[in-house]
This record gives sequence, C-alpha cells and structure tokens, in this order.
Amino acid sequence: MGTWMQSLMAKVLGIGLLAVLMLIPLMQVRGLVAERQQLRETAVTQIAQGWGGRQVLGGLLLAVPTRRVVTAADNQPQQVHASTEMILADELKMDVGMTVQTRRYGIYDAPVFVSTVQVSGRFLPQDLAQFRRASSAQWQGDKAELRLLLGDLRGLQEVTALRIDGQPARFDSSAERLAGLSSVVVPIDLDALGDHPITFDVTLKVAGTGSLQLLPLARRTDVVMRAPWPDPSFDGAILPLERSVTPQGFSAHWHMLDLNRSYGQHWDAGSDHIDDAVGASAFGVELYQPVDVYQRNERAGKYGLLFIAMTFVAFFLFEVLKRLRVHPVQYLLIGAAMATFYVLLLALSEQIGFGAAYAVAAAAVVVIVAGYAMAVLQARRAGLLLGGVLAMVYAMLYGLVAAEQYALLTGSVALLATVALMMYLTRRIDWYGYAPAAAPPAAAIMEQP
Repeated sequence: MGTWMQSLMAKVLGIGLLAVLMLIPLMQVRGLVAERQQLRETAVTQIAQGWGGRQVLGGLLLAVPTRRVVTAADNQPQQVHASTEMILADELKMDVGMTVQTRRYGIYDAPVFVSTVQVSGRFLPQDLAQFRRASSAQWQGDKAELRLLLGDLRGLQEVTALRIDGQPARFDSSAERLAGLSSVVVPIDLDALGDHPITFDVTLKVAGTGSLQLLPLARRTDVVMRAPWPDPSFDGAILPLERSVTPQGFSAHWHMLDLNRSYGQHWDAGSDHIDDAVGASAFGVELYQPVDVYQRNERAGKYGLLFIAMTFVAFFLFEVLKRLRVHPVQYLLIGAAMATFYVLLLALSEQIGFGAAYAVAAAAVVVIVAGYAMAVLQARRAGLLLGGVLAMVYAMLYGLVAAEQYALLTGSVALLATVALMMYLTRRIDWYGYAPAAAPPAAAIMEQP
C-alpha cells in the first residue's frame, strides 16, 4: 500500500509539473498576440501616412518677435537678444463636425475622419497693451503673426475661409513649432491696428486617424463636436460638460477657462516647461473600437494555465473515481490541444471576429479532446462527460473575457466553486486505502448502469 501511495503522489506531482510546463507554449502565444498587435499598429501607421495621423488642433495664437539690447562692458559691442512672445486670445470658439469611415490595410482596419472645423475668437487690445508694458524687451509689432497649430499638416485638406478683422487673408507655411506641433501663419501688423481688438474666423477641413484633440489656447474656450461614431472615448485634460451618445453617433460640449490650465495667457517661446504644459492641456475624443480582438485574446490567455490545470484535474478525478488509467504523455497531448486553442482563436478572430472565432476554436478543441478521451479510456460515456466538462470550462472562460470590469470577481467565484466541487466529489475517497482495480477493464466499468 505504501508503494502505491508513493506512485499516486508521484503522478500528482508529475501532472502538476506538466501543467507548469504548459506555461511555455502559453507564453509563446502571448508573444504572438503582442506581435500581431504590433502589426496592426504598423498597418494603422501606414493608413495614416497618406491621410493624416492622430490630430491635435489649436486655435490661433499671436506670436510677437522681440529684441533686447544688452550693453556689454569694456567697450565691447552691444549684443541683441531676439526672442518671441506668445499671446493667447481672450475667447475661442470651435465647432467641429466629423465624418468617419473605416479604411483597411491588409486584414487590418482603422477609423479615419474628416472634420469641418469653424474657429473664431478675438484678442483684446488691453491685453496686448498690458503684455507690452510688462515686457522687458522691445516688441516688433510690424513682424507679428497669427499661428494655427496642427499635429499633422498632411491632414490639412482645405482652408475654406480665413478672415482677420473681417478682411480675407491666407495662411503661409512655417517652420515654427510649439509643443511639438507644426503651424501655418498669417502675418499681421500690430502697430498699424492701433487700439482695436483682433478678431479671426477660420473654416478648414482636417483629416486624421483615430483621434482628434483640441488645445484651449484662450482665456475662455468653448468647443462643440459631433460625429456619427457610436463609441467615443472622451479623454484629455478635461471631460465634456455635456455629451450625448447614441447608436447613431455622439455630440459633446467642452468649456475650459485659463484657470483650468497650468500656463498663463502669454510667455516667452522656447520653454520646454511651457511646451509640456500646452501638450498636457489637450482634450478631445478617441474613436474607440470596442471589439479589440487582441485585448480579448490577451485576456483569455491570462487564464490559460488555470483552465489547463482544471482540465488535468478533471482527468485525474476520472482516474481516481472510475479506477481508470491516463498516461502522462496523454496529459501532455491534451494540454497541447488546449494550448493550440489560443493560436487558433487568435488566427480566426482576425478574420471573423472574436465571438465567432471563440465558438469555432472551442468547439474544435472540445471535439478533439472528447474523441481522444473516448479512444484512450475506451469508454464512450467518459469521453462525452469530459467533453461536456471542457465545454463548460470554455463557456466560463468566455464569460470571464466578456465580463471586463467584473472579470476578477467572476473568476474568483468560479474558481471557488470549482474547488468546492472537487472537494465534494472526492469527499468519500480513502486516499490512504486507495488501490487500483485489478479485474474489469475501463470500458466495462463505464458502461455499467
């Protein structure tokens, strides 16, 4: 009896070791998921190459060149330090209407958009006068310019209208950048304007991929956005005050004050701190794709070892309860089949969607393992029962994957219930007195009523 107990314990440890060895193919599968996800991101980048990437749009800001004369000692020539002061508008209004479509690159797709944006605002003369008096440098007002910031200039499809103080104007290209963003500019002569506000109205079309962010470059910023996309993800420095999301699309309204930002109404250009602060103040919308097959595949893979171990335990219970024999190599083949499930799931989900792919992959593995169990155990009922157990395991796994926010709670309850069931099924087994049956074969036992 002692020899048999040692053999039983050795088999239990061996099955546990086989379950741990299944970590190797599961880790390979997780690496494959990451690789395919990277390929998708590369495809999205390719789509954005000719269309426009993730867009960031800022309203017009005023850039005023300055010069400061520094007197040198010991009859050395004077030095002139040139800089630029950036001044923000008093108010800024943006009305954004988006049209969205899906573009494909190979087997991958990404949402792209074209936004018709109406931008209007004004600069107050008292602000300009105050900032000029506070500056220690000499303003060169005749060389000032209004700058429109844009994340990806390839997406600027058209400037339908541009008016400065009610007069038509046009943008010029520029090499100037702010917060990593490109710009187009309009020259303006501050000295010729006198004591008058500067108003601007711009209508333009901006294309991009996946995301549109806006910058609050004014004392008061109001943004209204509409798009026929049912799954928006509002993100950034501030969330919309009002929003409406329906299956037909969404609309949202943002309102942001200068008090909500970490930078003021004017500053000297070239400060890394300001660049970071301006970039961090962006807000907007991400065109979220809720059916992310890679995220779901990764989530399913996290439970792989648990469910392989549960299947091994089920086979082991058949050995104990029905006095059958399963060789460690057969355990290994069953584990390999279950690990292959994740590869098949990944490959199919890229083609037919996650739900259908999961059903096909799970059905294939259940049929293979159930048929294999029938042949190995030489008992039809045993194979069918094990196939049913495995089908329940995959149904529970799908519930965990679909639960998202409640996955941990669902998984912990399911695990506790599984342990409780195993304890119930083995409650009457005398592990010290357990010995293998010598007489009837497995098939005869399983066919007994």
